[in-house]
Amino acid sequence: MGTEIERKFLLRTFDYPKNNGVAYRQGYLPTEKGTTVRIRTCGGVGFITIKGATVGLSRKEYEYPIPLADANEMLSSLCVGHIVEKVRYRVRQDGAIWEVDEFQGENKGLVVAEVELSSADQRVILPDWVGEDVSSDPRYTNLALSQTPYRYWNK
Repeated sequence: MGTEIERKFLLRTFDYPKNNGVAYRQGYLPTEKGTTVRIRTCGGVGFITIKGATVGLSRKEYEYPIPLADANEMLSSLCVGHIVEKVRYRVRQDGAIWEVDEFQGENKGLVVAEVELSSADQRVILPDWVGEDVSSDPRYTNLALSQTPYRYWNK
């Protein structure tokens, strides 16, 4: 069993070190009781991910590779809401691996940085380009962005 513990931030500046980004497409299957089932493609591979309800900064997470053709078919025929499209950049800084997501499509204009933690109380050194902590704001979850994309927010 896996557990995901992460913090999520908006960017203060876009001066983060860019490397080769990977394009992601993901959608969500209907669920109940705070669970999430995500279908994702990235780097020519498909994945299905099942996540439990979030408690604090953590939640149970199970992820498995699936055939790319199956993932694409599920994205086009089974997922509800909008497909979330983004380019992800992995940035190593001060002993942490940051995932910076530049959203495309319906969420274009939104850029979010996430860092996974080994414990909820782990200390994180914030790079200069990291800004406001939005870990507790449910609007910034990818599931929420599939339901109410960033372009429809009253900013």
